[in-house]
Amino acid sequence: MRFFHISHTDLDGYGCQLVSSQYFPNGRYFNANYGLEVKLSIKAVLEEVEEFVANNSDEEVFILISDLGLTYNESKDLDKQINRLNGNGANIRLQLLDHHISGQKSANKFKWYYLDTNRSAVKIVYDFFNEEFHDETKRWLEPLVDAINAVDIWKTEEEENFEFGKVCMRLVGKASEINHILFADKNRDYRLSLLKKAIEFKNQENGHIKLDDKIHFLKKEYLSLDGKDDTIDNLSSKYLVKMLEDKKEELTVNYNGHKGLLTFTLGSISIPANAFLVANDDYDFFIDIGRRGNASFRADGKVDVSELAEKLAGGGGHKNAAGVRFNDFVETIHYSEVKKFIQEKLDKV
Repeated sequence: MRFFHISHTDLDGYGCQLVSSQYFPNGRYFNANYGLEVKLSIKAVLEEVEEFVANNSDEEVFILISDLGLTYNESKDLDKQINRLNGNGANIRLQLLDHHISGQKSANKFKWYYLDTNRSAVKIVYDFFNEEFHDETKRWLEPLVDAINAVDIWKTEEEENFEFGKVCMRLVGKASEINHILFADKNRDYRLSLLKKAIEFKNQENGHIKLDDKIHFLKKEYLSLDGKDDTIDNLSSKYLVKMLEDKKEELTVNYNGHKGLLTFTLGSISIPANAFLVANDDYDFFIDIGRRGNASFRADGKVDVSELAEKLAGGGGHKNAAGVRFNDFVETIHYSEVKKFIQEKLDKV
């Protein structure tokens, strides 16, 4: 079975994927916020599914969507596409598990749309997999599931679970050291690893306080590449540079004989951009572009990025640090579209 799971970008959503990943460790995982991200994530999954079934027509595909309420039109369109693929010989099972009342119309219409407003999404997903597989070895997840359930649907009467859930909410919500678009899988692994570590504190006396005290060190433990201690900023920077180096061929853009690295939604690039350029002397400039077309440029003296920014879109700044806004940039969550946009711009100047 080929498993795909789209879930929300909060504690409840990642909790759902922590559960499902215990049953499908080799599944394909996606995270989305509402609106455009949901539509683009569904589109990406369906494209992968279509390619997969073209070469594996006899194998079942299971698509799970959790903690995301679809509009009626989104549900109708998804249902139509799944029926089309199944009508062409695919074997696709679709299941949505959610708790947002806004999805009631869709739940009334589509059998695959399950809605329960009395449980958080992770509780629904956890109970669903227990009923499907009856695997007692996964019961270790239950204390965390109960804590997330308590805080997500605000069950303050469950004080112990509620307080622990509050700490977990910050644990996941503030785990921003790894970019969630450029390194989506690693970002997810980071958050899920932190949640798994959190379970160790759940049944301790004042476990929520002990976990709160330990968050900083759990992050540093994950981000340390060589086991040596350092500030979390330095550990994060080294970790990021290593990920950029591992992926640099995919992230490379070219301008007038110079190689540059293009990132998307990285933010605060001064330290990592400088570290990358120092460690990779065959690269002469670094560009990071945000969701709405604001871009930051860095260089190491080989390219005047203030001049480049001015040529591209009337930007400017300093020789080694500049910025610009691309007014014709179209919002997306796909890096490939961003790279195509920037490279076409660079080819014209």
